[in-house]
Amino acid sequence: MGKGSAEKTGTSRKQFMLLEGSPILLHTVRKFAASDRVSELVVAVRAEDLEWVGAMLSAEFHGRKVRVVEGGNSRQESVENALRSLGPETDLVAVHDAVRPFIDLETIEKVIDEAAETGAAIVGIVPVDTVKQVTRAQTNKAKIRATLPREKLVLAQTPQVFRYDLLVRAFASAQADGFIGTDESSLVERLEVEVSVVLGSDRNIKITKPSDMDLARQFLEEEIAPREL
Repeated sequence: MGKGSAEKTGTSRKQFMLLEGSPILLHTVRKFAASDRVSELVVAVRAEDLEWVGAMLSAEFHGRKVRVVEGGNSRQESVENALRSLGPETDLVAVHDAVRPFIDLETIEKVIDEAAETGAAIVGIVPVDTVKQVTRAQTNKAKIRATLPREKLVLAQTPQVFRYDLLVRAFASAQADGFIGTDESSLVERLEVEVSVVLGSDRNIKITKPSDMDLARQFLEEEIAPREL
């Protein structure tokens, strides 16, 4: 994110940028708090953010079991820290990106249902563009090596939902092998466990670059409009 964003409020961390007056993180947590299928919410943040984020979440969700834990230096470490904070009686664990605030309730519950049945499920969308496999020759150049059939591809999103015991085993195996994955599914796949895909929506964007904020404001306006009628 560039420093010219009017909604940046002095931070380069995307999850704390303001979207219509509230941090993106808060918009995201609200989506999961709205589901009666979700019994507990755990948010991993940096040590210096524990106090104020905890206070913000307590003020917003005082009637729900929402808490913060200290994260790590990577996504994998942060998720593992949050996972360790859960009790062994936990049934399913859903992992979601803080900067995907437009996940809808129907998709959350569909992927939970799928994981309840199969043990492992993620949200994904089918790519609309032609996908090329390449070899990078330079920083800004590449050579095409293959065209990948779109019907065999999905773009992984979150939530990614797994049985608690399976996810604990996947993280333990990754740590033992020194494996760093790009998402939780990649850790589970190493155990030769089949992971289901629930089709999601291209509205479930991951806010990453400045232009995403313009789209996010538009999506939020569309969400709010029906409630104001």
